[in-house]
Amino acid sequence: MLQRASRDHDYWSVDSAPAKLTRPLSVWAAPSLLLIFTAMAATLLAVVSAEPFATFFPNGDVVFSPYLGTHSIPLRIFIVSFIVAFSAVVGARAPQRLRFFLEVTLYYIVVCAAFDLINIAAYRLTGFVYSIHVVEILSGLFGFYIFSIRLLDQGTMPRRAPFAPFSARFKATSFVMIVLAVGAAIAVSLWIDTLDLPLVGDLRSVALLGGTGPGVFLFLPVLFFLLYVLGTIRALIRRRPKYCPPVTVIIPAHNEAHILPHTLAALEKAAAQYDGAVHVLVLDNCSTDGTAQMAARTFAEMPHLHGRVVDVPVPGKSNALNAGIGLTATEIVIRIDADTQVSPAAVWRAVRHFWRGDVGVVGGLPIAPGTGKFDRARNLETLLKHGYYQVAHGAVDAIVGVPGMFAVYRTEAVRDAGGFTGGMNGEDTDMSLRIGEMGFRIVGDPTVTYVSEVPASWKHLREQRMRWFRSVYHVSSRNRDYLDGWMPSVRGKIILPFMLLNSGRRAMTVPLVIFGVLYYFTGFNPLSPLTIQAVVAVVLGAPALMAAFAALANGRIGALIGLPEYVVFRLVRSYLTLESVLSIAFSQTASHEGALLLPPPSATQDKMQPTS
Repeated sequence: MLQRASRDHDYWSVDSAPAKLTRPLSVWAAPSLLLIFTAMAATLLAVVSAEPFATFFPNGDVVFSPYLGTHSIPLRIFIVSFIVAFSAVVGARAPQRLRFFLEVTLYYIVVCAAFDLINIAAYRLTGFVYSIHVVEILSGLFGFYIFSIRLLDQGTMPRRAPFAPFSARFKATSFVMIVLAVGAAIAVSLWIDTLDLPLVGDLRSVALLGGTGPGVFLFLPVLFFLLYVLGTIRALIRRRPKYCPPVTVIIPAHNEAHILPHTLAALEKAAAQYDGAVHVLVLDNCSTDGTAQMAARTFAEMPHLHGRVVDVPVPGKSNALNAGIGLTATEIVIRIDADTQVSPAAVWRAVRHFWRGDVGVVGGLPIAPGTGKFDRARNLETLLKHGYYQVAHGAVDAIVGVPGMFAVYRTEAVRDAGGFTGGMNGEDTDMSLRIGEMGFRIVGDPTVTYVSEVPASWKHLREQRMRWFRSVYHVSSRNRDYLDGWMPSVRGKIILPFMLLNSGRRAMTVPLVIFGVLYYFTGFNPLSPLTIQAVVAVVLGAPALMAAFAALANGRIGALIGLPEYVVFRLVRSYLTLESVLSIAFSQTASHEGALLLPPPSATQDKMQPTS
């Protein structure tokens, strides 16, 4: 009955697709882009491989500088083909499409030309020549980032926040730790690449990642492994076994009567293991299904919870959250979604980190319910992201987003950050980012587990992922000061640019697979044949290896059964990223719209008093 109710539940809300920032997207938009892309790519490949261009570009890509070796995929042609297709399909008027195409293409040409000129100068002065593998890889990275940053500028985005709280605390140490970790990862990768091992030869022979050697392939895994070990050690040293001050749990709820009793029952079990008082505020946000009445009846049966229902008549999750923050009188506040069931130990394991006054946010590890068709893939996804990468980021105080499904905050930090913002996607990431920039540590603790809803239908998955993937741009736009301002911020100068680059890469993953298959079967360039192993390595190999390692590192061997589904799910996720960037609205002037910034919740006078 619960599963059926969940499937029938209307998951859409005013927060799903902010009206000024998104546009309705036809299911045919992405397929149309892929068709245009394929035609454009085939045309450019044919032109470059024919005379007279073949004489000037013998390796089938528009590279002017000297180089060594051959490559697997001409990424410059790929990037231009994608820009053409995206500009043709994106939901904007013809002048805006033309402007986006010209601006992105011009930026890309200028950057690639500058890179080639530097190579030419280096060759003339020193005789040094890059491998074309390096040229192609950097050309791809340039393209991913330029696409995302120009989309950030030309799309309709949340307005830059009126203030950007910042403290230099921990920032210098973070930069030093990153430099040391990168140096160690490079040294280890180069050392492995020099070993005369059969495995190294096999990696080199399959042209991993479009032709890179094992050393380059190993760099990121080695880097994240070193940071993961450091982050785990730091977490063990810094947490205290018992620290149980009174806490307030705020639960925004819109038509959640079908699931809320299960959420509160799980919270009751967690409160029974917690030595402090647990206050709960169910923030009824315009429900029409009896959510408030259901919550009130459930509270009467929960001896360990001090609960009440608060009516929040203005629709929007941020409005509900800020109402809850305004009614919070405890030092620590826990935010959970109405469909999140915390584990019995989740509350005390999360709160124990706050014994240190420099901790501002703590997040945990989401677990899928285990009954849906996407659940096994989702488990591997969260183990990799929250159980591995987030721990690694924590080693250098560079965690950006703690999901609002379960997030523990220092209450005054939320207020000092200006409260939760509305009218955009990613208000949870926005909050944790700003608290981190205020000089607080953000902790990701994978021992803090909770069961969170996983979409049971394709329609729900599409809505959820488009909302999540748009949030990268919305959060970056609202916090643009960290990205291009003077602050020496690891998050703003390293992590946010990487997130934007990665979003561009993921949006182009499905086109890249199509491009690789096209290039393989047409054989446009016999001098640099693409091996099918390279395509398989990019799409299947590296992601599967990292997910498997994350599962083993977290002691969840049973999750490995979902590896085949996870590999397919990554392609699905990439396709939905493509849809998400297509759903970004373009205004006539490409101006930035104002996200709703609510006044600091501390102004609210009606507060709940903690019980000792």
